[in-house]
Amino acid sequence: MTTWPDLLPSLQPWVSEVRGQLIPNQSLAEMTTLRVGGPAQLFFRPVDEADLAFFLKNLPAEIKVTVVGLGSNLLIRDGGLDGVVIRLPAKGFGEIEILDGHRVRVGTAVPDVKVATAAAEAGIDGLWFYRGIPGGIGGALYMNAGCYKTETMDRMVELRAITRQGETVTLTNADMGYRYRKSNGPRGAVFVSATYQGFPGDPATILEEMRTVTERREGTQPTRAKTAGSTFKNPEGHSSWRLIDEAGGRGYTFGRAQMSEMHSNFLINMGEADAFEVETVGETIRQKVRDKHGIELRWEVRRIGHFVPGREVREFMDGEPFTGQV
Repeated sequence: MTTWPDLLPSLQPWVSEVRGQLIPNQSLAEMTTLRVGGPAQLFFRPVDEADLAFFLKNLPAEIKVTVVGLGSNLLIRDGGLDGVVIRLPAKGFGEIEILDGHRVRVGTAVPDVKVATAAAEAGIDGLWFYRGIPGGIGGALYMNAGCYKTETMDRMVELRAITRQGETVTLTNADMGYRYRKSNGPRGAVFVSATYQGFPGDPATILEEMRTVTERREGTQPTRAKTAGSTFKNPEGHSSWRLIDEAGGRGYTFGRAQMSEMHSNFLINMGEADAFEVETVGETIRQKVRDKHGIELRWEVRRIGHFVPGREVREFMDGEPFTGQV
């Protein structure tokens, strides 16, 4: 297992004033739904916004910061992550507040499904689509998560963030530069809360629609497997799962990782797979689709971290091995 040099001694004396949890070489595998990945050089769980701002303000600029949420759309490589990995806890960043005008303000540690449910029970329509996304609000804001023809950008009004310099800023929808499964907000900012705009609706009707979404997901997707959800973005005019099926990718297996038999755009960890095996399956599928259709699939799952030497994943689309971060 990779072990990183301890950062804490270099952060003295100010780090002693941090109130949150600081853990050197914290394993990250259990913080992702794929259950793969190496350690964080330094893991930080802040107590509240003030604690987070103090930490970021004092952290030397040359030390890299990575934020992870519920890890439902994330593949962390086996070599782990250098620098600081921040995860916001529900206790300090998990509030849901119903506002006037059919708006909802939520902390970014809140799971998407809880936002959908809270809005529905308050008679706020338009956020039920979050029932179909197995992640957290922080990740949804970053990736412009969406399903059933609605995306985060369609409902998000503004968000609060702490910059890398420790300043609190408010960002509008336009500031985020949203595109399909992508945002272009301030580099290094940590999202802490967001406000959404819904519209009037009947709670019973909305909750029934959410039940339909749940049944649809459970009937067509491997929701109980170790998976990161949809693996590849849909190319314009195409469905990734159909392209994968036609290329013979459904059920493709390498080591202990597989392209799901149930839904061919879902990568799954069948047991104790490592990130090398999971990413190799994904890259092999990309090659199969290009060979069959001449179409390049692009990863929707966010892949970060370092490879273990000798276990680099070859990017089949280019025919060259990866040597660093994506």
